Amino acid sequence: MADIANNSEIFGPVASGLSFVAFAVIHFLLRPLTPNSVLKSGTQTTWKWRNICNSLVHSILTGTWAILSFYWHPKMAEDLIGTHSTSSLLLVSVSIGYFIYDFIDMLLNHRKRSSYELMIHHFFVIICFGLSVLTRQYIGYAVVALLVEVNSIFLHTRQLMIIKGVPRQHSGYRLNSLLNIGRTFLIFRILTLGWMTRWLVIHRDQVPFFAYTTGSIGKFGCHSANEYCSVLSNPRRGFY
Repeated sequence: MADIANNSEIFGPVASGLSFVAFAVIHFLLRPLTPNSVLKSGTQTTWKWRNICNSLVHSILTGTWAILSFYWHPKMAEDLIGTHSTSSLLLVSVSIGYFIYDFIDMLLNHRKRSSYELMIHHFFVIICFGLSVLTRQYIGYAVVALLVEVNSIFLHTRQLMIIKGVPRQHSGYRLNSLLNIGRTFLIFRILTLGWMTRWLVIHRDQVPFFAYTTGSIGKFGCHSANEYCSVLSNPRRGFY
């Protein structure tokens, strides 16, 4: 598999295409699993529940995979530009497939301001990750960006709890909120984004202008800012 990945230019795009199909299938399989309480809340709430479940699957998969990528291939942490493993290349490719699927899903089913903001974020992520996969450069940096998904696991879980009407006093809700805001938000989102900013500044001369600009816009996009302003300003509010 390593030889195929290293020698074939279509390895990344094919993996992204298969990932796109996989997340579409997951969305379809979620239909019979949708709780009755959610179904009774209307079409938009039902779609939201399935969309967030899909996002949760992506976060669990890529967040865990990103951590393991550095564990399996520690040299990648020393050179985020030119060093990567087949596994990390596949990780970024799979994530591209998800972001393309989620972009189209929101475009077709939820044309509201909050979704447009997320679609802008997805657009820049797809460009940045796509450039990395096609050029086989900055794969390590893309994997660092996916560490944010560890925090997103608890973010999406919180959203699902809100949709189902889980009380704030519930022990599960309180534990998830603690892990979301009190732990993983600081470590895997704030510190990760801060470190990525520092890395970009230090390696400014090694990063092409287009990639530098696109990466900066995507990193400081609405995904990190708007969602957490919403969390901090109203703990019961959803993000759609």
